[in-house]
Amino acid sequence: MISRRTAMVAGGASVIVAAGGGVYLASRDKPEPPAPPSVDGQNHLLWRNWSGIAYAYPAVRSAPRDEAGVVAVLQTSKAPVRVAGAGHSFTALVPTDGALMTLDNIAGVSGWQGDEAVVWAGTRLGVLGPALAERGRAMANLPDINKQSLGGCLGTATHGTGATIQAIHGDVTALRLATVSGEVIECDARQNPDIFQAARVSLGALGVITQARLKTIANRNLHRRVWVEPLEEALAKAEERWAKHRNFEFYAVPFTGLAANISHDETDAQAKPRGPDTDSAFLEVLKQLRNLTRFSAPLRKSAAEALLGSAEPEEAIGQGWKLLSTERPVRFNEMEYHLPVENHLTALKEVVETIEAKRPDVFFPIEVRRIAADDVWLSPFQGGPRGSVAVHCHYKDDYDFLFELIQPIFLKYGGRPHWGKLHSLKARELALLYPNWNDFLEVRRRLDPDGRLLNPYLKELFGV
Repeated sequence: MISRRTAMVAGGASVIVAAGGGVYLASRDKPEPPAPPSVDGQNHLLWRNWSGIAYAYPAVRSAPRDEAGVVAVLQTSKAPVRVAGAGHSFTALVPTDGALMTLDNIAGVSGWQGDEAVVWAGTRLGVLGPALAERGRAMANLPDINKQSLGGCLGTATHGTGATIQAIHGDVTALRLATVSGEVIECDARQNPDIFQAARVSLGALGVITQARLKTIANRNLHRRVWVEPLEEALAKAEERWAKHRNFEFYAVPFTGLAANISHDETDAQAKPRGPDTDSAFLEVLKQLRNLTRFSAPLRKSAAEALLGSAEPEEAIGQGWKLLSTERPVRFNEMEYHLPVENHLTALKEVVETIEAKRPDVFFPIEVRRIAADDVWLSPFQGGPRGSVAVHCHYKDDYDFLFELIQPIFLKYGGRPHWGKLHSLKARELALLYPNWNDFLEVRRRLDPDGRLLNPYLKELFGV
């Protein structure tokens, strides 16, 4: 979104701005947050999520190599038994003082049924893309980060963007679910349909998904465009662009008056490499602008427009698995809610206004996407299409404001939380948002009557 030269000028220069007797250095930054000890008093090793805010000291760690090994852990290991994928969830889904399992050894494409791929749940999305491409197939969509495991994606309703494209669980046509009873259940729309409706988005609370069958599409090239424009223009044209483009999203950049747009469309044109990633440089520019001008929002906006407003559009052509996801080396914490489409952009505007009025420390762009409807019981997109708004803040910065200022806006407009992103809702509130909440709880009780899969966070979430 910005040239290397712009990033170097804004991010690398030694700049001092003096105003009102205060001096602010561009290099000014907060210290690293304190880290938990690497081992606890019983010599249990630390597990920590990607951003660092969720952690635990599991008594048992296991990496089974097949379904029988998964079943053995479920039946015999100290509870609660939890599965860790990439650790990219910000909520406390994984932490356990019992058994922590990884499915990294149960990965890869195990077979095909026509154009549907049978995939082991430990497979990372970044590996699945090229594996499908070898057969000329592709996933219909990908999230903006591809480090997650397939099982983790299904557990949290991970999604990409596209008005006619469902979240990843929407392409699942069958599952294998290992349970605490020792059974491995096969389910689809006809066989164990209630378990199928519950398991496609289940937060790891029914059992362990070991395998999924996925619909795929032809592996065509996509034309990727990235361009910067005034936020008002992006808001005015967003609905038109969701209707026009196969994939479209935009990032509202607080304190700049700008938005970065990203579209992807199928094309028969020859590949054009994406080029080096500039997202990290873009974030560094925004952080330095914050550090330099936090005392003056107008100055920050003027500087951003001068540095970024005239950025040249970027274009690339290539396979979807190469373009739809992006490297995210800069850590952050995140709250994302999914809103009815009629409230989507209204809620976004209020979020931007609130941040600009009350949180001058925020510099991360706000991600705005659209997702098609599905019928899965705990899917945030059940019953109608939804628009997502994701608010990020740097991992060194305070994120309590997400609960105090931003979540009330999302709830006011009928939002449902992303299961892997920060929220504070519990069973009573969630039951009002999901028509099949009690149906899910009944399946959960049937498959795990003693709660061996429930850590303290999930017990609160489900009202156990």
